[in-house]
Amino acid sequence: MATQVDTGNTADTAAEARTLDAAETVEKSGTSRTPGTPGTPRASGIWRRGRVLATVALLLGLLLLLHASIPNRIGNLGSLVETFLPWCGLLVPLLLAGALLRRSATAVIALLLPVVAWLNLFGGLLTDKSHPGGDLTVVSHNVSAENPDPAGTARALARSGADVLALEELAAQARGTYEKELAQAYPHHTVQGTVGLWSRFPLSNTRPVDVKMDAGPLGDAKPAEVKMAYNRGMRATVTTDHGPLAVYVAHLGSVRVNPGAGLSSGQRDAGAQSLGQAVAAERNERVVLLGDLNGTLDDRAYAGITSRMDSAQEAAGAGFGFSWPASFPVVRIDQILVRGVKPESAWVLPATGSDHRPVAARISW
Repeated sequence: MATQVDTGNTADTAAEARTLDAAETVEKSGTSRTPGTPGTPRASGIWRRGRVLATVALLLGLLLLLHASIPNRIGNLGSLVETFLPWCGLLVPLLLAGALLRRSATAVIALLLPVVAWLNLFGGLLTDKSHPGGDLTVVSHNVSAENPDPAGTARALARSGADVLALEELAAQARGTYEKELAQAYPHHTVQGTVGLWSRFPLSNTRPVDVKMDAGPLGDAKPAEVKMAYNRGMRATVTTDHGPLAVYVAHLGSVRVNPGAGLSSGQRDAGAQSLGQAVAAERNERVVLLGDLNGTLDDRAYAGITSRMDSAQEAAGAGFGFSWPASFPVVRIDQILVRGVKPESAWVLPATGSDHRPVAARISW
């Protein structure tokens, strides 16, 4: 008797086995197929992976876009973020590397927000905006009360080519050294407390400017000669070949970090407000502000100044112009701001014995 083989059932079983094998292979490879469309990927993993990275990228972008909305009520958090805001850009390549490792298209696309926001804020600083020429070179330097070599610092500044030189944090014991070393290059100078101005051109109308180092009734009760010993602001008229130039020199109060209260900048902020009011009241149409403002110009505390004056570094410099600390500068707290004159170039000078680097600018009428 002949045996009959059910070839139809055998074929169906083989087909089912092949289908199961294919499905298992697809599952192991991390992809799936759309039913009815063989060979077409469905809901690829590159869109599902890296959601945490994408979220962090979006939050970074929002931080850059909305930094001005961060309140200062808690430890001056807003000012602290704004001080180091340019460094947020370093997170972009780190997030990009993570997105590429995770093969996450979602995270890569999310990174567009912080990239665009950062470039909008700081992209202009990446190009060299300097121009040749200029009528006057100005230099500002916090020489540091702890400077171990004031004579060497003074000689380096005399070689800088500055026509007008502002010094901040002049220690009483070092004042004579600076006056001696700078006398030949600068026949005119004035010192008001711990700030001074040296010039190749005549000086007039010199006076101290209150930057609120002694706010409150206790400070108001101190005699003028006592407060002058640690005065940190001044104003003078420099009679240049192109006309009078009002020059302000300032060293604002330091920002303090308190473990319990966070960042403390009340004294500095009050000084910035007072300095802004002095500049606003200045009648000379040509004004230069030189000094250690103990903060970056992205900080909202300087709105009263930056709304009336332009940064020489931002207008005519190359790069961020970081000036502190001198050994490895990470922020620019030493500033040159102008009104009524045009910055042609701006740069940072080599380190001296101070913990700050000197900053310079060339301006024209």
